[in-house]
Amino acid sequence: MHRDSLKSVSRLVVKLGTGVLTDSRKLIDPAQLEQLVAQLAALRRAGKEVVLVTSGAVGAGMGALGYESRPTGLAEKQACAAVGQSRLMAAYDKLFAAHGLNVAQVLLTHEDLEHHERHLNARNTLVTLLNHGVVPIINENDAVSFTEIKFGDNDKLSALVASLLPADLLVILTTVDGVIENFGRKNPRLIPVVEKIDAAIEKMAGGTTSATAVGGMKSKIEAAKIVVRSGIPLVIASGNKKDVLARILGGADEGTVFVAPPNKLQGRKRWIAFFHHPQGALFVDDGAKKALRESGKSLLPPGVARCEGEFATDEVVRICDLDGTEFARGIAKFSATEIRAKKLARVELVHRDDLVIL
Repeated sequence: MHRDSLKSVSRLVVKLGTGVLTDSRKLIDPAQLEQLVAQLAALRRAGKEVVLVTSGAVGAGMGALGYESRPTGLAEKQACAAVGQSRLMAAYDKLFAAHGLNVAQVLLTHEDLEHHERHLNARNTLVTLLNHGVVPIINENDAVSFTEIKFGDNDKLSALVASLLPADLLVILTTVDGVIENFGRKNPRLIPVVEKIDAAIEKMAGGTTSATAVGGMKSKIEAAKIVVRSGIPLVIASGNKKDVLARILGGADEGTVFVAPPNKLQGRKRWIAFFHHPQGALFVDDGAKKALRESGKSLLPPGVARCEGEFATDEVVRICDLDGTEFARGIAKFSATEIRAKKLARVELVHRDDLVIL
């Protein structure tokens, strides 16, 4: 049943990981890139809107600058990205042109999606490109992005792009067949369907040992949390299979599908929930947690046990229970200083319209 619904997808985001795009020498693998582009072009010909989130810029630049493994210094990484990004786009442009398709480069930083007007502008740009039959090719603006540096990795970026649009489906193509129980040990087993991301699923997701990649399965599970809460299913599958995208959209048993609940978050709520680096947190008692989660109430001063961090009015804050578990995010109507002064009464610290249960 879950797979059948993928047949009706009309707009999808496909993320290609570094491991899928590069060879053993860390250089872009031309034959692999060609077969992946052919799959994407076939979807476009079938009437699907396709957005590509690509890794590989740092990997493409590493070979050119003579690095054996992914550099750790920020300036070196950015130099690799700057050299590699133009090489990567040149390769994509040539391969898609062979299928009669135009591509557009879209480089994003976290700030582009955090600032509300720029967020809406990014969405409008992508939708306009899709309306013109263009394939947007998105990457983090690694050459200028900083704070290490960023979205975190392209798994998260792909989840945010899917949520931004919103898309009907996110597909992350990687070097493994999906989420695998007992990975690297005896009796490995592919998990075909994930209906709930629980502790058992998170435990299966380790980091990565690849010389070019950053994420690993752990970052893919984090991406899954974002898209599933946005009402968008995710499939993690192997990018080394020749017809993997057609199989996924044909409803075949391919990879691991993360099922999305039927209730989609609206656009503004998605923006509040996922597109910020909150600078502060409000810790609330059990009564307030219950009122927020079960009764859809606003957050009032009596429910707040403590306030941490520094934030201004109208900034997004984390809302945590007394154990420190974040369960919601919202836009604070007052600054951290005002809340800590404890002189606010009969006011809404976070209005329910500005609050999202995660």
